[in-house]
Amino acid sequence: MSSHTLPPSFLDRYDGTSFSPLYTATVTVTGGDDRHGRVSGEARSSDGALAVSLRLPSEMGGPGGGTNPEQLFAAGFAACFHGALSLLAVREGVHIPDASVTASIHFGRDPEDGLFTLAAEVRIALPGIDRNVAKTLVRHTERICPYAKMARQGIECVVRLE
Repeated sequence: MSSHTLPPSFLDRYDGTSFSPLYTATVTVTGGDDRHGRVSGEARSSDGALAVSLRLPSEMGGPGGGTNPEQLFAAGFAACFHGALSLLAVREGVHIPDASVTASIHFGRDPEDGLFTLAAEVRIALPGIDRNVAKTLVRHTERICPYAKMARQGIECVVRLE
């Protein structure tokens, strides 16, 4: 068991007037053999910790055999939600050693513009925790988890040609 954890004080409110980044993750995707990031790409983080082959899932007519953007997004969403849930549980004095968070990201057709969109579903298991306590923890986690906030409110996004 790792001794690395965020202290509950990480949840202390920030009273600044503008966005204050604490960490920036940078990942570059290249196209691979098919010159198409989604079909045959490679994703690498600037620090070298992430290096994965991207492959179009067989369900979408691709070869499979690698990860895809939806899996990476689901992993990030589930990890972030679990982390926020754990912080809140510590702050509230609730022991949740067997907690799990499962995120499903659905890639599908968008009826608004006829193209594509994503939908998310997050399922939380808190075995052994009183149902009302669990509901409160999940409700509060949904309010503070950056991924849940992004899914609900949108995200600031700048797209720039270099």
